[in-house]
Formats: sequence, structure tokens, C-alpha cells
Amino acid sequence: MTNSQEVILPRAFRHIISFNNREYHIFVSLPSQPTPPEGYPVFYILDANSIFGTFTEAVRAQSMMPDVEPSIVVGIGYDTDLPFHKNRHYDLTFFVSAEELPPLPDGKSWPEQGGASKFLEFIETKLKPFIENNYSINTRKQTLFGHSLGGLFVLNAFFTNPNSFQNYIAGSPSIAWNEKQIVEKEKIFCSKVHMNQETQLLLTMGELELGSNGFDQGRTEKLADRLQTLELEKLKVKYEVFAKESHISVLSVLVGRAIRFVMKSEEI
Repeated sequence: MTNSQEVILPRAFRHIISFNNREYHIFVSLPSQPTPPEGYPVFYILDANSIFGTFTEAVRAQSMMPDVEPSIVVGIGYDTDLPFHKNRHYDLTFFVSAEELPPLPDGKSWPEQGGASKFLEFIETKLKPFIENNYSINTRKQTLFGHSLGGLFVLNAFFTNPNSFQNYIAGSPSIAWNEKQIVEKEKIFCSKVHMNQETQLLLTMGELELGSNGFDQGRTEKLADRLQTLELEKLKVKYEVFAKESHISVLSVLVGRAIRFVMKSEEI
């Protein structure tokens, strides 16, 4: 093969940030449109190695329409060319004892887990200030997006600090992994919640994840129902199921829906 070159995503940059003896590769993509006076909306997305490019191009394509604002995408990833890195398992989960963990099909041990609190601390105390100091963003239009274990982490962030972002997107959240802990966090949230701003939470599942043998077994829908019964004036909760989509195939569909949900270009 002659004259071949690696494809590079235009207007995208990588930063390496260390925290708690761990190294994060932060991918940032910028719009081509002029910076608005109040700054760009910003999407913080988990598992950037698998979804940063897709999310960036989806935002750029949709922002060609008048009802979707050009936005910065900040992806939190790792030093790998693979879609997923083993460190994500530690960052996105709470600790679960060995007796509670299901066996892996290949007989191997589960990766290290239990670092969700530290990871949330990294996002709040180091990553967000770094982005705010180096890019022009609108701090009143910030979104946290995650899928699977990332979706579980989004729920953790929402219950722990519901006023940190204006939009929380939890796709196919792995509630079963840390069900005891996330239910306890939900109870604490519901007992003392105070929303300082208009906030949206989108919970989604793929249709093929449902049913008695499915990944979710109704946990996400029941959670949405409980949160909706709170009837908080400043909190809007939406639950959606994507037809004929599995736990993995649903991801690309979720990206497009998440952008429209945040921009309110579709009825909530």
C-alpha cells in the first residue's frame, strides 16, 4: 500500500492527566462554529476509547441543524487502542465482595474494582476545572454520559451530586452489579434531595436486554418510576427502550438520542 496515512479526527486533542496514581487520556473535540459568548455546551463521556469518535461526529452532524448547539465533547479514556481498558472496571464500580461476584465464563478473575468514589473525585476536582480553564464552555450546560458500567457510574454521580451536571445520561446501567450500593444511594438521595437547577436524567435500555432472561430484568424502568413519583419541579426523568437493540448495538442509537434529549429538540 502506498501513500497511506493514519486518519486523524479534525479539531480533536488528547491530554494526559494523572490522579490517585492513575493516568487518564482525555480526548477533547471542538466545534468548527464560532464560540458563543456564554461558551459551548459540553458532553463528558465515559469509555472514550470506544465511543469518542462516534459521539463527536454525531454532535457535529446534528449541530448543522438549528435546534442543536455546537458542543465540546470531553472523553475520559485510557492508554489503549482497544475499545475498553481493564482500568475502567475499577473506576466505574463500587467494591463488591468476592462471594457476591458471579463467575466469569472463562474462569479468570474479575479485574480490580471499587474505585468509583475516587473516579468521581477526579472528575469533579481535577478534570472539570482543567476543561473550564483551557476551553470556553458553558458551565450551565454540562452533560455526563455513560453506558453499561458507565451508566451505573452516571447514576452514582447523580445520586451523589445531582447539581454537578444539568444532564445525566445512563444507558443500560449495570444496576445488578452494585445493586445494594446504588439502592442505598438512591434512598439517601430521595431523603434529602434538593435540586438547585433544572436537571434531566435519561435512562435507557435496548429491547433485547429486557425480559426474564435479560440483562436488566426491569431494574432500570422501576428506578425511573420511583424517581418520577418524587415529582420534583426541577427534575425531569425519562425512560426509553430502543426496539431490537442489544446491550452493545444500542450504544450508537443511544448517542443520537442523548444529544437530542440534552438539546431538547425532541419532546421530553
